[in-house]
Amino acid sequence: MEDEVVPVDWSLPEIADALRRGVQARSEADRQAQAVRGLDSLSELQFHAVIDAILRESGYAVHREQRYPIARGRRRRSEGERCDFVLCPADRPLVEEESVSTLFAADRSTEPSQALWLEVKVVSQFLEEGANASYASALQQPVRRDVAKLARAEEISHAAVLLVLFTAGTETARHDIEVWQSRCAERGLPVQSPYLRHVEMVDRLGNSCCTIALFRIKGW
Repeated sequence: MEDEVVPVDWSLPEIADALRRGVQARSEADRQAQAVRGLDSLSELQFHAVIDAILRESGYAVHREQRYPIARGRRRRSEGERCDFVLCPADRPLVEEESVSTLFAADRSTEPSQALWLEVKVVSQFLEEGANASYASALQQPVRRDVAKLARAEEISHAAVLLVLFTAGTETARHDIEVWQSRCAERGLPVQSPYLRHVEMVDRLGNSCCTIALFRIKGW
């Protein structure tokens, strides 16, 4: 008798809360240590490691740089587009690529269609050298491409985009996120209203706020 597929109910508000708590804890630790540099000084890839740790601490199984389902059957590992994060419940690991369409998948493993596929973009309004001249452009085409990739992946049932913005304040972040979302809507991209969380931080570079915006993505 085949094992029944156990559906996963992904709560984006819970994930947004977990990210807020994790960022807040790390920001507070930096403040108490009187760190010269804060989270906003990290590169995007370095901040991915922070997100990874926070999500693991919050009870999720985290898989990074996973090939999209359509490419998982390709022999060369270098082929195919990859997703920044794929989340599974802690006790249900993602099905290994070699196990797809075989009888050897681990018990209670998570099929790609049941996992949460998450693309991430981290952008700072101010950098160590001053105002970020690429701030606006970094929020536009690259992120819209991620939305389109997730929406078009028929094998994916649960998808989201995470924007992490370091800005001078919450009003700036809210405004820029609204502009980004409206432009996605103009292009017919299926972006739902975000779950927003804000974390106050020590202003070292000009950024006094970290905003977490988690958008659910629906298929076309």
